[in-house]
Amino acid sequence: MTVERPAAGGLRERKKRRTRDALLRAALELFATQGYERTTVDEIAAAVDVSQRTFFRYYASKEEAAFAVQDMVEAHFMAALRTRPAGETPFDALRRAVFTVWDTIGETVTELVPVELYLRTFQVIETTPSLLAAHLRRSIGMEEEMARLIAAREGVDVDADPRPRVAVAAFGGVMRITGQLWGRDGDWSMEAMRGLMETYLGQLAPALAGDWAARP
Repeated sequence: MTVERPAAGGLRERKKRRTRDALLRAALELFATQGYERTTVDEIAAAVDVSQRTFFRYYASKEEAAFAVQDMVEAHFMAALRTRPAGETPFDALRRAVFTVWDTIGETVTELVPVELYLRTFQVIETTPSLLAAHLRRSIGMEEEMARLIAAREGVDVDADPRPRVAVAAFGGVMRITGQLWGRDGDWSMEAMRGLMETYLGQLAPALAGDWAARP
């Protein structure tokens, strides 16, 4: 009987993924324990026993590593929002997309980093001026993309109708608040974050849950 050997490409890809994930965990742990600004690329690479050059094969900068998990979550959210049924109101589409992602992303996140480290990364971003500025800049770009997507769903002109940007700004504000509050009571579970989102999004429902198509 002939035993087939695993494809070399598959083995290489798994090794690359392990290296990339190990660099990410090392970077976030160092950012959380000694600070983003005081952490060097050399220290991150040394923690995984690879070269600085290897680090830059996977991440263009420390900033890219700091936002890597957040980027993954946001990409899943945008994909979920694009596939929401056309008949949903804008608010329902946003809310159900974020809950769909939060209910399914947990396992993917924890494969990369512990939830507690994910939370500590939020805190690093909030308390590091350069990262906070980058976070706000990135949030503006994502919210504009969301507003244009909502406008296209509703058949309105995003530059003439203020509702898509207003709705997305309110929604984005809730996401930022819940991210800041997550874990303050010592509960760093995905369920705790979901509960916060449900509570705070519930306050937006009266203002945003209407059917735009039914309005003048």
